[in-house]
Amino acid sequence: MTQTLELAFKYSMEDVLSRLALDPLNCVDLSKQTVKIPIDETIITIQSIGTLHEPKFMINGLETDEQYERVLSIFHFNRSLERIHEHFLGTNLHSLFLKFEGTPIITDFSLYGNIIKSIIHQQLNLSFAKTLTERFVHTFGSSKEGIWLYPAPEIIANLEVSTLREMQFSTRKAEYVIGISKAIAEGNLNLEALVSQSDDFILSELIKYRGIGPWTAESFLLFGLGRENLFPLADVGLQNSLKQLWNLDRKPMKSEIAPHLDSWSPYNSYAALYLWRNIE
Repeated sequence: MTQTLELAFKYSMEDVLSRLALDPLNCVDLSKQTVKIPIDETIITIQSIGTLHEPKFMINGLETDEQYERVLSIFHFNRSLERIHEHFLGTNLHSLFLKFEGTPIITDFSLYGNIIKSIIHQQLNLSFAKTLTERFVHTFGSSKEGIWLYPAPEIIANLEVSTLREMQFSTRKAEYVIGISKAIAEGNLNLEALVSQSDDFILSELIKYRGIGPWTAESFLLFGLGRENLFPLADVGLQNSLKQLWNLDRKPMKSEIAPHLDSWSPYNSYAALYLWRNIE
């Protein structure tokens, strides 16, 4: 099934594809303006055939209406960006929202993948984090039509720590990845059930598990569920971006950033996204 979709608001698919292309596990073709994504093990292709001012897309490979709705949600096709853009034009981040107008929050294609990727990325430089994540998925995941899928939690739950250690995981990180996978496989942690819960409930639930601190839990809310009002104050990238934007000679402290959150609310997640975008 193929769907043609036109949006009534500005949408920068070029920026979306540029960000997705930063992850080597994503199948992005910048020349053709396409990305292929797995949903329920179905490979779906989204192609941009419009412009920033007149966004238009071809969505190929759909098998169900539910998959179409999932694509709309992942790519923020079902929610206008206009109110967010207008909000930030009245803030001290207005220059970023002019520079990156039409950039949406794109959620990860798998909630489990989001959690595992975040744990792998903890306290690693970005280059090695990507390498280790790619190595993990290529070893334990599966490939369909050239698209890599994260492994099922049940597969990782049965691994030995030594197996991940051989792939250059630290002992603790291996324990975290296996432990979370076991919690999911045994039904103690149901990521899908968290979708309808409040931000505070999700944060309190996730941080009960070893390996999930506030940064990972907030990443799940932001890039797993697409929640709109998250700003990870401890994120070094955000601190560096604000240092650059505010022309400081040092990274701003949390106490210096926090007073701005009220003016960026209820869209703090977009403030974070555009600040990250400005230093990528």
